[in-house]
Amino acid sequence: MCMSSPSIHQFVDALKQTTLANKRWVPPPGKGSLYLRPLLLGSGPVLGLAPAPEYTFLIYASPVRNYFKEGSAPLNLYVEEDFDRASRRGTGGVKTISNYAPVLMAQIRAKSRGFSDVLYLDSVTKKNLEEVSSCNVFVAKGKCISTPATNGTILAGITRKSVIEIARDHGYQVEERVVAVDELIDADEVFCTGTAVGVAPVGSITYKDRRMEYKTGSGAICQELYNTLLGIQTGVIEDKKGWIVEVD
Repeated sequence: MCMSSPSIHQFVDALKQTTLANKRWVPPPGKGSLYLRPLLLGSGPVLGLAPAPEYTFLIYASPVRNYFKEGSAPLNLYVEEDFDRASRRGTGGVKTISNYAPVLMAQIRAKSRGFSDVLYLDSVTKKNLEEVSSCNVFVAKGKCISTPATNGTILAGITRKSVIEIARDHGYQVEERVVAVDELIDADEVFCTGTAVGVAPVGSITYKDRRMEYKTGSGAICQELYNTLLGIQTGVIEDKKGWIVEVD
């Protein structure tokens, strides 16, 4: 993106300061979380097509509950064939506005039809899964969990990475590879991951007018992984991975 970025130390320190300044907005346990949204934007004086001569780094903080209006209820997704989220050799693997603007029309159309969100296919063959509008997708069959590989069109989300590690710790085989849309037919479970989304179960997916339903709730892999991730985040489960940063 040709953007100057803050150092890791500056980034983490800014998150800490923002959290402390907004600690009164942290919801009570079990009632939500304080969502932090770092943003880097070009702010230097230039109107032409060129990298900005100056950039501004800022962080938004807001108390939030569940990302989807369904709350913790299973999602109802629609496989989109007319719109693409990202294309090869583009910015699909970078968290930029260009990753979200293309999904708005498809998302509005799907929601008007009663769906929670859209599941996108690759822009070349239209045969392989990519992402949901704002989160990564996982497909489970037995003890094997598959998720599309980060090949430049998919965001390498930190929640995605965390869930992959937790799943492997729990004895599941996790494959990062090309996942064909036809694999949805025989899947036991489908779930999504993201910073705001967390780990969200998918109850059904509609593809070519065919509705496929999946296991959710107690005993599901999604619920197991969600409970572990949430337990680490809230301190109920010991953090043995060094993921938690205390703010004081």
